[in-house]
Amino acid sequence: MHDEFAAVVTWLPFELHPEYPSEGISRDVLRARYGAGIDAHTRELFERNGLAWGASEHIPNSIDALRVTELARDRGVHDELHDRLMAAYWEHGENIGEHDVLRAHADAVGLAREDVDRVLSGDEYLERVRVSTQQAQSLGISGIPAFLIDSRLLVLGAQPRETFARAFAQLS
Repeated sequence: MHDEFAAVVTWLPFELHPEYPSEGISRDVLRARYGAGIDAHTRELFERNGLAWGASEHIPNSIDALRVTELARDRGVHDELHDRLMAAYWEHGENIGEHDVLRAHADAVGLAREDVDRVLSGDEYLERVRVSTQQAQSLGISGIPAFLIDSRLLVLGAQPRETFARAFAQLS
């Protein structure tokens, strides 16, 4: 999408489910809440768009991953860590709520272990994540992904390229 629309994408932290316990939940909880077809729908979206699906039966609480990615933002490696964590979760079924998993991916992008450990052992970046989440909610964002284009047009949910083409054309 970056190249096709000459867009600059800035990923911002959004705490989707702050009510999840720190250890996360089982995918069965989601199936009970949203129906057994939730997996089939998501898997079909991935496959239709040429994305690998390997999601785990465990849904993590993502607050620590969001906080570590904010550390990465401050160190200039946010996009690399973000992409690694997305692949780790969606393609490889890794539990990105586990500190050892976060440390391994943070190491791979060059974050200092002592900085990562400091973030994971305290509440550093928690306020930044919560403020970003509140700002997004004030714009009408209640889920992910969500795209605010040119600070004027909000596109909610996973959408096909055609939707973005229409959105960019509308703003031209």
